[in-house]
Amino acid sequence: MCVTGAEIALRATPKAARNAIVQAEGTLKVSVTAAPENGKATEAIRSLLAAAMGTAASNLELRRGATSRDKVFVYTGPG
Repeated sequence: MCVTGAEIALRATPKAARNAIVQAEGTLKVSVTAAPENGKATEAIRSLLAAAMGTAASNLELRRGATSRDKVFVYTGPG
């Protein structure tokens, strides 16, 4: 999954009971406990996704969906 330029599309669920990443119905679903205000949920998603990929959060760039539940991150780190 750590290929430079790879796009990671996901569906976000803020204010969830716990942080989790689940693949369901062909879609990556990411749940975070952070509230969707001032980008807190997006940053929590970036950190959780980076931890699952084994990379730094700074290697993930938000391409689309800053204020939407449907987000696309791009891996910008070393391949």
